Amino acid sequence: MESNKALELLRNELHLLMTTPTGRRTFLTGLPLLLASCATGQKSRYREGDNTGQKTSLTVADERRMAQEYLPQMAKEYPTHRNAKAQRYIASLGNDIVQANGLAGNPYHYTFAVVDAKMVNAFALPAGTVFVTAPLIKMARSEAELAGVIGHEIGHVKARHTAERIETAKKEKNKGILFGLGGAILGGAAGYGLGKVLCQKQERECMRRAMTYGAAAGAGGGLLIQKFAFMANGREDEMEADRIGFKTSLQTGYHKDYIGRFYNRLLVMEQKHKGKKNGIMAAFADAMSTHPPSQKRVNQMNHMAGSFSNVGTKITSESFKRIQKLL
Repeated sequence: MESNKALELLRNELHLLMTTPTGRRTFLTGLPLLLASCATGQKSRYREGDNTGQKTSLTVADERRMAQEYLPQMAKEYPTHRNAKAQRYIASLGNDIVQANGLAGNPYHYTFAVVDAKMVNAFALPAGTVFVTAPLIKMARSEAELAGVIGHEIGHVKARHTAERIETAKKEKNKGILFGLGGAILGGAAGYGLGKVLCQKQERECMRRAMTYGAAAGAGGGLLIQKFAFMANGREDEMEADRIGFKTSLQTGYHKDYIGRFYNRLLVMEQKHKGKKNGIMAAFADAMSTHPPSQKRVNQMNHMAGSFSNVGTKITSESFKRIQKLL
């Protein structure tokens, strides 16, 4: 197939995927497979959340403006939960973590909200806007676990993962920066990586076609895919955010052995999910995941729990229990 023709077909498929929330999630989870067919990815890095060696021309003011422009679209897809007590609770928990770690205004001003959605998920916009779905709060078994999740999202903001993605797009001479905040929905849809939603058949077929066209389009296909993907968090970003989440929760006084236990249940869910699919579909889902396998995340949490001393001993609270019952 001629590369220019393949590029045009790929563009059409990507636009089709962007028209529905399910399609966007399908596209996001398929990024590794798509990029592998026509472009190279970033190398692994382990920088402990201190942004060592990070270079980006995006300013904090730019990040704030991006978040503000995107919030109206976020409100449509993830409406705010109407329970005022739940909102006050999640705001209080988030602010406790921010204050304990000296993050207030340094350089971001963080806000926290509960949103309505069927999936277990949490996600953050640039500059400190953090959302948690009601099902995630219900799934957590302790406040320490919930603090770890919120800390993870703070980690994405603190490590400036969005700014880093945009800088990568610019270095690749990509026009992704001109795609504007429409791409931010990709990061919001994936968020914490907990809601591995099985895409509908038409989205799976669309993804397969996109992979075919991407390979035929060559480097041009890689740039086009990056245009749609510059806001998406990759596996290295997720692992780094996990580490930041552990440390911020520990500093807030939560018990080190409980912060990462949320990942244990994710691992069980992942294994059950794989068991329901045939071998071909299981391999397809693995290849499409932008998030690290849950076993890898469990191992990292266990290693950190064994490497740090407890700053505090908090596990849960009466407020947490009341909000769980409320939801």
